[in-house]
Amino acid sequence: MNKFVMPAASREDIRRGIIYVLLSVFIFGGINAMVKWVAAIYPVTEIVFFRCLFSMIPTFVLVAAHGGFSNLRTHRLGEHLARSIMQFMSMLCIFTAYRIMPLADAVAISFASPLFLTVLSIPLLGEKVGPHRWGAVLVGFAGVMLMVQPGPGMLESGAVFAIASAFIGASVTVALRRMSLTESSTTLLFYQIMLNATLSVMLLPLGWVTPTWFDTALMGLIGIMSGVGQYWWMLAFRYAPASV
Repeated sequence: MNKFVMPAASREDIRRGIIYVLLSVFIFGGINAMVKWVAAIYPVTEIVFFRCLFSMIPTFVLVAAHGGFSNLRTHRLGEHLARSIMQFMSMLCIFTAYRIMPLADAVAISFASPLFLTVLSIPLLGEKVGPHRWGAVLVGFAGVMLMVQPGPGMLESGAVFAIASAFIGASVTVALRRMSLTESSTTLLFYQIMLNATLSVMLLPLGWVTPTWFDTALMGLIGIMSGVGQYWWMLAFRYAPASV
């Protein structure tokens, strides 16, 4: 079996990918703060439901702007399903971490995701990682271990959820990078949002607190921003190598 290797990206594509990933990280920063706020009052499964529900708004706008539902045909439905389930698990883990531990600590640990991503990009995407990036990975890993402080208290502190989200999220991004060869960013976003919304409805019986109008609007904003941020994230990994 031939080793899988992603086609080389041009310098312009890499620059464009970096811009998109910076934009998505900026918007996710605002989302993280709002999730931390509402997680003190509402169950994580309820927050996930509202996030997925309102993410449909920018998703449908993008679908309409890119030719409608007729352009969403895919021969990789199984891969869409597997990627969406992993992304859903990653979201549950990081929202749980935000609920249990200080936001700054959870976000700092989530920075392990690019480290995992760099390592996974070698065997799964055939990308080359030079000594400078390996050095950054080692230093970053040491920093994450300093934050996590491995031991029996990891589950209680929420660190295990943050680190699990980071690893699962890296695996999702690798799958995203591979699928971007044949699937448009709109198609990738549509199947992810719709499948995640379905999964979130199934978890609603686990807990429900009727939200105020203000909190409903806040969770709606989380969802809308998430849809936009996810689309930018997908564009970033369409244009630039995962290790970059």
